[in-house]
Amino acid sequence: MKTWLLFLAFATYPTLPARADWQAAKGPLLTRWAKDVQPDRVHPEYPRPQMVRKDWLNLNGLWQLAFAKQGEEPPLGKDLPERILVPYPVESALSGVMKRGDRLWYRRLFTVPKGWQGKRLLLHFGAVDWEATVWVNGKELGKHQGGYDGFSFDISEALKQEGEQELIVGVWDPTDAGTQPRGKQVLRPSGIYYTPTTGIWQSVWLEPVATSYIESLKIVPDLDASKLHLTVHGKNIPAAHTLEVTVVEGDQPRATWTFANDVNKPVQVPFADATHWSPESPYLYGLRIAVKQAGTQLDEVESYCAMRKISIGKDERGVTRILLNGKPYFQVGPLDQGFWPDGLYTAPTDEALKYDIEMTKTLGFNMCRKHVKVEPERWYYWCDKLGLLVWQDMPSGDRGVAPGKGEITRTSASAKQYELELQRMIDGRHNHPCIVMWVVFNEGWGQFDTVRITDWTKQYDPSRLANCASGWNDMKAGDVHDIHVYPGPGSPKPEPNRAAVLGEFGGLGLATEGHMWTSKNWGYRGTKNKDDLTRKYEQLLRGVYKLKDKPGLSAAVYTQTTDVETEANGLLTYDRAVAKMHAERVAAANRGNFSGVPEVIEVVPTSREKGQPWRYKLDEPPADWFKPDFDDATWKEGKGGFGTKGTPGAVVRTEWKTANIWLRRDFTLPEGKLAKPHLIVHHDEDVEIYLNGVLAAKAEGFLTDYEEMPISPEALATLKLGKNHLAVHCKQTTGGQYVDVGIGDVK
Repeated sequence: MKTWLLFLAFATYPTLPARADWQAAKGPLLTRWAKDVQPDRVHPEYPRPQMVRKDWLNLNGLWQLAFAKQGEEPPLGKDLPERILVPYPVESALSGVMKRGDRLWYRRLFTVPKGWQGKRLLLHFGAVDWEATVWVNGKELGKHQGGYDGFSFDISEALKQEGEQELIVGVWDPTDAGTQPRGKQVLRPSGIYYTPTTGIWQSVWLEPVATSYIESLKIVPDLDASKLHLTVHGKNIPAAHTLEVTVVEGDQPRATWTFANDVNKPVQVPFADATHWSPESPYLYGLRIAVKQAGTQLDEVESYCAMRKISIGKDERGVTRILLNGKPYFQVGPLDQGFWPDGLYTAPTDEALKYDIEMTKTLGFNMCRKHVKVEPERWYYWCDKLGLLVWQDMPSGDRGVAPGKGEITRTSASAKQYELELQRMIDGRHNHPCIVMWVVFNEGWGQFDTVRITDWTKQYDPSRLANCASGWNDMKAGDVHDIHVYPGPGSPKPEPNRAAVLGEFGGLGLATEGHMWTSKNWGYRGTKNKDDLTRKYEQLLRGVYKLKDKPGLSAAVYTQTTDVETEANGLLTYDRAVAKMHAERVAAANRGNFSGVPEVIEVVPTSREKGQPWRYKLDEPPADWFKPDFDDATWKEGKGGFGTKGTPGAVVRTEWKTANIWLRRDFTLPEGKLAKPHLIVHHDEDVEIYLNGVLAAKAEGFLTDYEEMPISPEALATLKLGKNHLAVHCKQTTGGQYVDVGIGDVK
């Protein structure tokens, strides 16, 4: 692999302004990689690691910029008033602009290297959000719509014979004012929706090619047949040609195969005794692909591949599982949003991209779910190389539909654009072995024609799994049944032909002073500190692994890799400066090792799983209501929990809508000494709890799940074998309401 990796290190740059002409805007938060960003060396790595050519010209750097209005003519031959550092979006600090505008003009000049005379010249854009129109020397080359896929133009006919060439890009991006795929970008960011990205946000580069050249590759491993199915798509390839494919193992060629007249047709490359790729052993083979005519080489590219298989099958107990290389493989990973505080959609550097994946591996994860965003190819390269499975979401768009409410009806234009961008996403990232699943819809966001589109996805790429809808509105299509439970965990039942997966859970929040985007932060469930967050994470993962055994969960996705803007539920802070949990303990839990983790056993059950009988009263009782011998014969009877449906984490069996509720319950302690008894409480809002007539605990505010609560020493001393008594008062002021109490033993 070293031979082709060398090409990634060398880039030709046109003359660019000095660093003094640019500085990052003053944003809310920067990463440590921001200091490495320089105008004359911006993302210098070759952007397309699976189709590498030696010669190229990097056009990243300082461009001219102007905010535009609808209907304006392109500013041909005119200097523009502002400067922007490409490829950082205009809203980002690293762009140097950090302003919002839905229409932009980009302009820059470049000179074609002298050694490229006689070559065709291709202009490549990694991604522009959302609509881009391109001119070279006043000639309009075309328009592209789609914020996540790469596109190219042959600019040869537009070039001047010598001297500076003018490149202009006009951009329009309606963000959530339009129906196009946009992911989590909104014009008014808050909560789980974030600052938008407008314009160029991936690398721009020029590349010389011969008249006959390789346009793209399609690589499909076939472990069962010990082959690699390879299709080389070419432009202007002569009818009489040969295709040479060399497989490189380490630094040495493994074998070379020659195929006659097989460009634009699938060929089978033998791969006997291949090393299988997995997160534990991410082995990559190099590929060198050349097209020749009568012994003369027309074009050559460097690539790589991996031999791996993802499928659905039965385990030894007959439970439907996700299989990797033919064996059940339990997947645990984070939800990865792909946002950066200084670059938004664009990572500051390639090292920053790599760091996220390295940390994901360090924390013991073997997969991640790339959430409603498509990354630059370098991100997938690092997943391929370091060994991380990826569930790739299709970015969402249009309007949403609530849980259990089915699907929306899109306009024909909205539907057509979604399906076009879905196909381009699959085409553009198809060759990366790390991707094992396409997630067609997320939580009802723009969900339509689910069964048809999922079936099409499976037919279009049968080498991977398809997930019809992650969370909310399952339509019984695809390879998995995916649910979301916060904080969870939870699991659907495996089906004969679909595995059970938990597409989102967790969201444990912890704000970290000095590393926050704003002073207002939230998570699905708050924690007190690093120790508390780690302990609660371990408890969640213990639950995940119990679900792996029964009913047969195959994968779990924890929310999330990093904090994002106001969300404080990341494993890392938004600036990637602080790991918020104890890494070695998180890694052990992710691998199913709980040998050092205390377990909480319910000895007096809550009503989480089964409703427990209580006596309750909604108007204020006498002052001695909490005493064990108090006569509650006139109180109502009901099963816990008590509250209003829709309250986060609540399991409501008896409705309670008034300001106060008083509860009483007798229980019997089993024989045997308790190691460390705790109350198990879910309250919304203020609660006071009595054991045998003695105050055991008191708490204000609310919880969104069941948590352990220490018992006061005075109340603990009253616990005895046989009959005991619990009394609870909960007070409600606003929002949802819920209360339920049990006792657990921490062992």
